[in-house]
Order: sequence, then structure tokens, then C-alpha cells
Amino acid sequence: MEIILNGGKVIKAKLDNHLIITDQPLENGGGNTAPAPFDLYLASIGNCAGIYIKSFCERREIPTKNIKILQTVEFDPLKRVPSNIKLDIRLPEDFPEKYKEAVINAAELCAVKKSIKNPPNFEISTSIH
Repeated sequence: MEIILNGGKVIKAKLDNHLIITDQPLENGGGNTAPAPFDLYLASIGNCAGIYIKSFCERREIPTKNIKILQTVEFDPLKRVPSNIKLDIRLPEDFPEKYKEAVINAAELCAVKKSIKNPPNFEISTSIH
């Protein structure tokens, strides 16, 4: 992955054939043209849980059209980082009762969540190119 510093507060990440663009909100000096990096980080948690839930349901031929995940985040005001992240999996009324707990278990498999619970080491260096 290559990170490119563009004009203003815009940062781009090139990953294979994909381009991920971030910006800062107006109050942080950005143009608010894209999500902030931290917003993408938070979105990756719900999106990751979502793909596991979707895969679980598809394997059982359970429709996913009316399944939604409501994600809320509580912040530690002193550390300025999330202290609690809640995922409320909103299931339709006709969702099979016997799979409700299994859907939670599927969401628990999310690699992003696992990465947060077992954080990696970071190595940051400089080089001249």
C-alpha cells in the first residue's frame, strides 16, 4: 500500500487497483470531500462484521436485504479514543430464531475487531528516495 499526500488535507492510499481517499472535516482545516481516516477505521469495524453476517446468511439461504447493523461509539474524553463500540444487528421479524446467536458469533469473527483486541506492533521509519 502506498500513501500519497495530496493538496489540502487529502490523503490517498493506493492498494492494488483501488484508491482510498480521505480528507479532514472543515473544522479541522480540510475540505470535507471524503471521510476522515478515523471515520474509515470505525466504518471498517461494522463493514467487517457485515461481511461475516452476510456470508453466514447466504450459506443458509437467508435473505439479507432487511438486515442492518447500527454501530455506535462511546469515546473516552481524556484519551480521545473509543472506549466502547456497540454493534446492534437489526434483524427482520421473520429472521429464524435458531440463528440469532449464530449471527452474533459470525460478527465476532471480524478480523478488524480481532486486530483491535490484539493490536499489532508498529514500526515507523524514514528513508530517502
